[in-house]
Amino acid sequence: MIETSDVSFSKKYKYYVYLLYSYKDGGFYIGFTEDLKVRLISHAKGKNSATKDRRPLKLLHYEYFINKADAKAREEFLKSGYGRKQLKQILKRTLSTFDTKSSILSLSKPPQRWNHID
Repeated sequence: MIETSDVSFSKKYKYYVYLLYSYKDGGFYIGFTEDLKVRLISHAKGKNSATKDRRPLKLLHYEYFINKADAKAREEFLKSGYGRKQLKQILKRTLSTFDTKSSILSLSKPPQRWNHID
């Protein structure tokens, strides 16, 4: 059974590692945050220096952690060569059916062509 009565626990221990797709350059961005919704809005508004010139963006994948150190370690791993390779395998089906017109984190239109991860 899962105990849900401790709301403060669920609010205090939320950490996310996420993957964004850039429609502009066909590349990916891996990040870490304690508030995924606020972070995605920040990316969409161009407030993140690493992605502001790569918009529009789309959230492709995220992972939830209750331990900050585990989340940071996962982010670091996914940014490594082996981690990126593993992530590509995990997302293979997602990328093959990728809808370029939905859930864009910006109001800009996506380019006509874009690149898959190979």
